[in-house]
Amino acid sequence: MQLMEPKLEHACDLRVELGPIREMGLGRAGKRRIIPIIGGTVKGPAINGTILNLGADWQTIFSDDVAELDTRYAFETDDGALIEIINYGFRHGPAEVIAAVGRGEPVDPALYYMRTHAKMETGDPRYSWVNRLLFVGSGARNASSVEISLYCVR
Repeated sequence: MQLMEPKLEHACDLRVELGPIREMGLGRAGKRRIIPIIGGTVKGPAINGTILNLGADWQTIFSDDVAELDTRYAFETDDGALIEIINYGFRHGPAEVIAAVGRGEPVDPALYYMRTHAKMETGDPRYSWVNRLLFVGSGARNASSVEISLYCVR
């Protein structure tokens, strides 16, 4: 029996606006920080909307400088549905590249790794399909925002 090979289908692009980083200091697993999510946009062939001013990225920076990204936030679609998104992933790369990203400098996202997997949930029947699909993303960190292209895994 041949199993189906997963296919990726572009769902949307997220531009997630960020508030100032809140440094928590060294925790059990590494350096901890909270980055508020204060707005943004969702645009794409499958879904469009506005990211709400609520949620955050609870990051851990491990001793090998890998950033664990652990976000929870919500957006409202252009036609009024509320959708929660939980996005988890990793960002890492050469020290000088990650340092430039940390300073908010423009950096080619091809120079570092930023990948996520996302889960969405809604009670709105028009978008119930998001409750049943997995999403993966490729991202980039900007001075005050994050960009992520999300793909449905089919």
